[in-house]
Amino acid sequence: MIGLIETTSELRSWEEAQRLATALVNQMSLEQKVNITTGLGVGHARCVGSTSPVTNPDFPSLCLQNGPLGMAPAFNVTLGVAGINAAASFDRKAILDRGIYMGQEFYEKGVHVQLGPAMNFMRSPEGGRGWESFGEDPYLSGVASYETITGIQSQGVIATAKHFIANDQEKNRNEESSNIDDRTMHEIYLWPFARAVDAGVGSVMCSYNKVNGTSACENDMMNRVLRDQLGFQGFIQTDWWAAMETIQSPNNGLDMVMPGNRDPKDNFSPSYFGQDLVNAVKNGKVSESTVTDMAHRIVSAWYKMGQDKNFPNSSINVLDMTPLGSINVEADHKTKVRELGAASVVILSNQDDILPLSESNNNISIIGSDAFSDPLLFNVLKCANFGCDPATLVQGWGSGAVMFPSYIVPPVDGIQARAGKNVKFQTTHDNWNLDEAKKVAQASDIAIVFANSDSGEEYITVDGNAGDRNNLTLWNNGDNLIQTVADANKNTIVVIHSVGPILMPWINHPNIKAVVWPGLPGQESGNSLADVLYGDVNPSGRLPYTIAKNQEDYAAAATSDLEIDYSEKLNIGYRWFDAKNIEPLFPFGHGLSYTKFDYGSLKVKSNSKKNQVNAQLDIQNTGEADGAEIVQLYLSFPESAGEPPKVLRGFEKVFVKSGHKETVCFELTKTELSIWDVASQSWVIPHGQFQIHVGASSRDLRQTSSFTL
Repeated sequence: MIGLIETTSELRSWEEAQRLATALVNQMSLEQKVNITTGLGVGHARCVGSTSPVTNPDFPSLCLQNGPLGMAPAFNVTLGVAGINAAASFDRKAILDRGIYMGQEFYEKGVHVQLGPAMNFMRSPEGGRGWESFGEDPYLSGVASYETITGIQSQGVIATAKHFIANDQEKNRNEESSNIDDRTMHEIYLWPFARAVDAGVGSVMCSYNKVNGTSACENDMMNRVLRDQLGFQGFIQTDWWAAMETIQSPNNGLDMVMPGNRDPKDNFSPSYFGQDLVNAVKNGKVSESTVTDMAHRIVSAWYKMGQDKNFPNSSINVLDMTPLGSINVEADHKTKVRELGAASVVILSNQDDILPLSESNNNISIIGSDAFSDPLLFNVLKCANFGCDPATLVQGWGSGAVMFPSYIVPPVDGIQARAGKNVKFQTTHDNWNLDEAKKVAQASDIAIVFANSDSGEEYITVDGNAGDRNNLTLWNNGDNLIQTVADANKNTIVVIHSVGPILMPWINHPNIKAVVWPGLPGQESGNSLADVLYGDVNPSGRLPYTIAKNQEDYAAAATSDLEIDYSEKLNIGYRWFDAKNIEPLFPFGHGLSYTKFDYGSLKVKSNSKKNQVNAQLDIQNTGEADGAEIVQLYLSFPESAGEPPKVLRGFEKVFVKSGHKETVCFELTKTELSIWDVASQSWVIPHGQFQIHVGASSRDLRQTSSFTL
């Protein structure tokens, strides 16, 4: 388990921070307050985003820097696991500690605002940036968001909940309108943002897309929902160049324009804020009290994180990207990345208990480019922001990628180091030379074949994929490679590094004995994988999304339409498969262990007066290995509520020694028991009979019990 890092600063309450902000902002002129809200512009600032400093009274230039899995661009920082892997761990403590070490690195580099976590949904499997976020389920996304933000901000760094809201694909992201009904908006898409507010998040980033016809960064949802309903007290910033105009944006809740200049092709273009906002106030189009509130919210977040107390000077300089003199903030974080990488490996299948590998497996083939490293990964000119796929996949591409990793441990290195000197290895990294792949596979007792599927942000096109994936097939001839290896070796293990679901036309091949899914594990990729393959870590990762048998089985696809109707409504992800009675290939929450767990009887107590339900059961490890089980609780609402057949409302990772048992307890409160009532515009608990299902995945339910409220 990852160990906690001591917090850098003691966080203030919002009330105290706001009191201090009032005293400071009240001394400022209109122009000074506007300066705080306006980015300096690309090409004029040392950070990805920087605000204008203010003197007399003094307030610093705030440094805002990417991203959701690590710092970019910057040298001597950690390339950790992607958000989708953090979710796959289903481990609150590990997710919290990931946030802590990221916050520590941003703090030590003098970055005030980390541009993460990303919290959008994997509504469609092709969505280019789904890997930055936490999957297809609102409850899981909410937990991961809460823990990540808590960890980041414990280190005195402002976290950014992004992208608000419904920025779920890259196609036409600047023009498309995500059209969502009120109930679906609240129960699905707002859920993780509500948990972010619960965590005291300091900033929210509004998105490029329109929401029900209005640009997200000038949409009154910023005030009406985010502030009034959820109680958000921090500041709202734009995504880079997502501002549309000067008047409606601040009047509807926008506080900060990033990066400042309005034209991404002209570093000297003016800002929608800056002098334009000053003029709008003087012309009576925006009140000065609105600008005062904007500056006040920014300064309040700064005070809340204790950034007025000896905050480090920024060592970031995107204007002169060189490692010379760069502060190394990596510490021992590679250990934490390795642990979380292993904790997020999902074993999809394991026939004949071929895994874990043992010392007797002394003749192994490693096949496929995804098992190897390549100098191109470190070439920032030819593989900018990881917009290439020549070798092992450790992250997707775009602004959410770490640009300058110190190193990457490829699977071949991790496996060979763990196996030792007595194992004979045959290798080939050429995915297209199938004759060579067949020859290498035939020369070994076990063949481990690697393949991947990549995606990212729309400003980079890789192999014809402009952000979103064009399809769900494996890249670089991966499907043909797997078929060839399986035809040649009766003990084939398939390893897939992927941003999200893929199609598996080879899944029923009799020679494929195991399918291993490490996701996007970061710089310690090979070591994390070897830890699981050899049983040093008993796997406990679970799928944070559904893998379908056919692409058309999914509820939604990334589309070129400019009007995107979220017609599946509440039935996102596994809920769609349940509602439509579609059998998935591998269900949400699925993942195998090297041991077995028995679920005892489920005991449920409900208290209508307190709007509280408690459930508990015993989990017994009946296998021969110690290990952790991810115990998942799904709730079925009364039929009159009009909810999906079941929804995730709890999970616990519990470690159980072989032959022992542990008790797992769940508590459901009004948050978990409510639905959004459109008529009253409030959360209500429906009356009637509920069911609690507890099991090992959304389709592996072991115990069920009922209660009435």
